[in-house]
Amino acid sequence: MPRDLSAYPVADRVAALNARYKHHSAHDVLEHALQDDDLGRVALVSSFGAESVVLLHLVSLLAPETPVLFVDTRMLFKETLDYQRELAERLDLCDIRTIRANPHRLHFEDPDNTLHLYSTDACCNVRKVEPLERALKPFEGWITGRKRFQNSDRGTLDFFENEGDFRIKVNPLAHWGREDLEDYITNNNLPRHPLVAKGYPSIGCAPCTSPVKPGEDPRAGRWRGQQKTECGIHFAGGKPVRNTSESAA
Repeated sequence: MPRDLSAYPVADRVAALNARYKHHSAHDVLEHALQDDDLGRVALVSSFGAESVVLLHLVSLLAPETPVLFVDTRMLFKETLDYQRELAERLDLCDIRTIRANPHRLHFEDPDNTLHLYSTDACCNVRKVEPLERALKPFEGWITGRKRFQNSDRGTLDFFENEGDFRIKVNPLAHWGREDLEDYITNNNLPRHPLVAKGYPSIGCAPCTSPVKPGEDPRAGRWRGQQKTECGIHFAGGKPVRNTSESAA
């Protein structure tokens, strides 16, 4: 019977997990940590975006019963929805759950689907952050595809993060580079998101994602022209979640 984790501070469990799996590979983190009592019940959160197939494939091989949460903001590219269906059929994942905003809440906040024109933060919050938070309530942890190379806020990312002292985030690919992802996709003959070939190395909602020119940062097409770099699901209290160990790194 799983132990009651409420008596064990999240910060202590994160420190123990990072020490335990410090020198492990992404494969080992998934294979062993998902059975670790310090982690508890976990779900994989996937955007089915440009690089998502790597983590989805790893989980399908090691723990196909892991719940996969897919947030459909109702503003995604048609290509993303088609890709999600393709991967759902191809990979042996047993529990893919499509998460959407409460329709009454969405109608109140964005009745004419123009909220993103005035406040991208508010739009992300009602369409993505709130629905995901609701879906994550039964879990003590969640798996993300975040990597250190993606931007400066993620530059010291560890395998395990303390999310606001109430949940643990698992980042198995934290130490992977872009070349590692490319090699994995190629070597495993995995299908790529169709928009990647059209200049979209990072893919979000259609109104707020644009192609990236050669030499630009891969995430330059997300909320182009704004200071915004994250949708908000990796924030706690309005700030990016960082490990307490980072100050000593």
